[in-house]
Amino acid sequence: MKRIWNFSAGPAVLPEEVLQTAAEQMLNYENSGMSVMEMSHRSKVFDKIIKDAEADLRKLMNIPANYKVLFLQGGGHLQFSMVPMNLMKNQKADYIITGEWAVKAYKEANKYLVANKVASSEDKNFTYIPNLKNLNFDPQADYVYICQNNTIYGTRFTELPDTLGKDLVSDMSSNILSEPIDVSKFALIFAGAQKNIGPAGTTIVIIREDLLANKLPDYCPTMLSYKIHADSDSLYNTPPTYGIYVCGLVFKHLLANGGVEAMYQKNLKKANLLYDYLDKSKLFKGTVEKKDRSLMNVTFITESDDINDRFIKEATAAGLANLKGHRSVGGMRASIYNAMPLEGVQALVNFMKEFERKVLG
Repeated sequence: MKRIWNFSAGPAVLPEEVLQTAAEQMLNYENSGMSVMEMSHRSKVFDKIIKDAEADLRKLMNIPANYKVLFLQGGGHLQFSMVPMNLMKNQKADYIITGEWAVKAYKEANKYLVANKVASSEDKNFTYIPNLKNLNFDPQADYVYICQNNTIYGTRFTELPDTLGKDLVSDMSSNILSEPIDVSKFALIFAGAQKNIGPAGTTIVIIREDLLANKLPDYCPTMLSYKIHADSDSLYNTPPTYGIYVCGLVFKHLLANGGVEAMYQKNLKKANLLYDYLDKSKLFKGTVEKKDRSLMNVTFITESDDINDRFIKEATAAGLANLKGHRSVGGMRASIYNAMPLEGVQALVNFMKEFERKVLG
């Protein structure tokens, strides 16, 4: 069976070149006589793998020297707890709520500190990014939290809030490496790898070094201390070794193909191709305000659930998989992460045009 066009929101498509390299090295990584899956995380061979991965990520994102890069586990959900426990001093934080993941982060933070909703788009089912001007930040807030791209609803921050000097924390799980960002504008960035970097199981944290000096609450588990992991170069315990290896392959792939800026230009072309069709279609329509549209997750619907279901079924049969929208919103969602080629988006648009012709006549 040939490979399908995989529009899954995560775990998501990976570059074929990366998969081929991983397959070739599966049994014997660079003449080590073993698979990366089998080797010790304390070995010299793996030490080079993880150090190369960090160095390449630093190149891709121009990460300043005063930031630590951590390879952790637990996904974004664990970061919802690690962030407040590691960053709180005054036990207050401000959250901008733009979707389910920000809601979950906000609820989790309230277990450890007083989390304030300073803005929300919940009134319109998160189909837009709220106005970020003149927000009423708490003067004592330890940080301001955002989820920069919202996979479920298909929105994205196209500008950052002026936090009035407060540290900015961003969940970049679904947009990291998709467009250039200035790391220095953030105190902490985290991202689950399974959407835009590598396989599920690896979480990347980029944290400004001065935050590692914060006093943690006595109840904070050792494994949830950023300092512990930073001091151990992400090797305090056995890290997700194979996931880190694949992430490293993806970083090398991106560097060899123009880096983040080149990826951004490709992502713009893919997103514009699909959005341009949606704006002209008489059957399909996008669900997000145009100014806030995601480059990674394109959400759309038709006039009825029956037609939506028929479209998903026929698209799957045609090799266009995982287009069903999240269960909380329905409709359709095409996740077009870095590894989705333009040809895949063109195949989707062509299928949508033909489906529309059949339905409308």
